[in-house]
Amino acid sequence: MESLAGRTIAIAETRELDVFATLLERRGARVLRYPLVQIVDAPDPQPVLTGEGLRRLLRCIERHEPGLRAPFLAALAAVRKITRGPKPARALRELGLASDLAAAVPTTAGVIEALRAVSLHGHRVGVQLYGGDANPALIEFLAGAGATVAAVAPYRYADGPAAAAIEELLSRLAAGGVDAIAFTSKSQVERLFAAAEADRVRAALAATSVAAVGPVVAAALASHGVTIAATPADAWFMKPLTTALSEYLRPEA
Repeated sequence: MESLAGRTIAIAETRELDVFATLLERRGARVLRYPLVQIVDAPDPQPVLTGEGLRRLLRCIERHEPGLRAPFLAALAAVRKITRGPKPARALRELGLASDLAAAVPTTAGVIEALRAVSLHGHRVGVQLYGGDANPALIEFLAGAGATVAAVAPYRYADGPAAAAIEELLSRLAAGGVDAIAFTSKSQVERLFAAAEADRVRAALAATSVAAVGPVVAAALASHGVTIAATPADAWFMKPLTTALSEYLRPEA
């Protein structure tokens, strides 16, 4: 059923831009693609665990030292793996591995809550940072629990489209020709607000319906005074986001 037929939806996704666009287009939407950030390798990629970071680490091994792949996967299988959301869990499944402890809520607070029952004293814990976010709350919790923390960032976010593209997006939103805009990462929100005057961005977003993939993105939008119209109830990735948008934008019977 084309539940989004006749709807125009802007998306800010980068990593899985085509995947997200296809999910929406299959439901009949016209998709406007505005990837607001790009993801680049960090100067010092090290073994840590988010979905994007794990894939980038493997690509780095394949490019520079292919013989390390098997030992790396064996070492990864041997350590306890803690994941914040569905993306790192999916990346592990692609390698035939599984998360040993998944946060019930895919936020830093959710990870901390999941770890409260775990004895961390005397253990060495690797933390993969989300882009360039230093995440002091998690680092301080781990250190306070007696763990030795190794925090690394295997990738970082850089500015995505040129100023002209963001200008076009804001103008389209303000003109009322876009039914919804969907954000799938906190960095997309911050990039948009860094690229233009905050009141102008808020006014443009107020002229459409704003969707957030999950609680972290919703919190980032709310911190800028943006009202969220649609977000998945309990599964924070693109297919549930597509469903949430379809339900919100479905014509009333």
